[in-house]
Amino acid sequence: MSGNALRDLNTLPTPERKNDSSSKGNFTKPCNGKTIDNVEEQLKKSLSSVQINGGETLNVQHNKSSASVQINGGETVNVGVEVANSEVEYIESENLSDLEDVDTCLKKLLPGLDSKDWILVVETLNNVRRLSVFHKERMHSMLGDLIPLVVKSLKNPRSAVCKTAIMTSANIFSAYNDDLIDSLDPLLVQLLLKASQDKRFVCEAAERALEAMTTSVSPMSLLPKLQPYLKNRNPRIRAKASMCFSRSVPRLGVEGIKEYGIDKLIQVAASQLSDQLPESREAARTLLLELQTVYEKSHGLSTVVSENPEMGSWENFCLSKLSPLSAQAVLRVTTNIAREGLVIGS
Repeated sequence: MSGNALRDLNTLPTPERKNDSSSKGNFTKPCNGKTIDNVEEQLKKSLSSVQINGGETLNVQHNKSSASVQINGGETVNVGVEVANSEVEYIESENLSDLEDVDTCLKKLLPGLDSKDWILVVETLNNVRRLSVFHKERMHSMLGDLIPLVVKSLKNPRSAVCKTAIMTSANIFSAYNDDLIDSLDPLLVQLLLKASQDKRFVCEAAERALEAMTTSVSPMSLLPKLQPYLKNRNPRIRAKASMCFSRSVPRLGVEGIKEYGIDKLIQVAASQLSDQLPESREAARTLLLELQTVYEKSHGLSTVVSENPEMGSWENFCLSKLSPLSAQAVLRVTTNIAREGLVIGS
């Protein structure tokens, strides 16, 4: 082999990264195997390429029942090792199909989720999704045992397992609503963590799951669960929690907001106005405008206010419930945005 060829073989090709928003996950890892005898062991770890002595590159072609190794130059070595396909398809909820044998699936559900075979775990998670959509009553009694195993998959470092578990969480929220409230905490903390990370396709899936949670779980039950995370030391977690909180409050309605305590809510929103991340601050602004609207509507019908308008004004309410600095910040936001609305509407 010529010197140029050896230099070319010594340089491993950089694997292409798929778009994070793709519907498939591609898992490629580098390997430092040094002999062909090493290939079988490396294949078991689902590696896509290995490098042997002399710098020659082995391209591993994966399939579910067998694998072949092709050495540059044309020689092919067949290895009788069962290797999992490295591509996983993420199925959108609307494309999920019903199960043929529900009883058998239910029996295999918990062992499948607890398996060490990640391919089996992904398949079982998708079956949980199918049961949530088509047979939620049949799976209801298993939720207490099932949720901890879904949380276990959310913690899995393999992206395919993690993302499928996130999608499973969204389907579970949509199916079971407030029946999940006692099991919500471990799901919530993992989804907030995943929504706060840099891996975009996992982050986006987690944000969609959190949206499903805020539209499925009643706000009266959900808001107390979210509130501790508004003070989390991680600014990204605070931001995601603030966005969920802001989305949930309007679902309370006027009477629900009054029952929950508009004074509590305005204090929460005011504390987020000075947060580090713009997402938190924007969520706080949105929440404050909602609270101002509710306050003015509910007090506009009061006879006390009509006789003495200043007593029940939004400004006086803010000054009575917040520190002077916080009240000024809240009034600056609500007054400026109100003025902008008048200018646009004129």
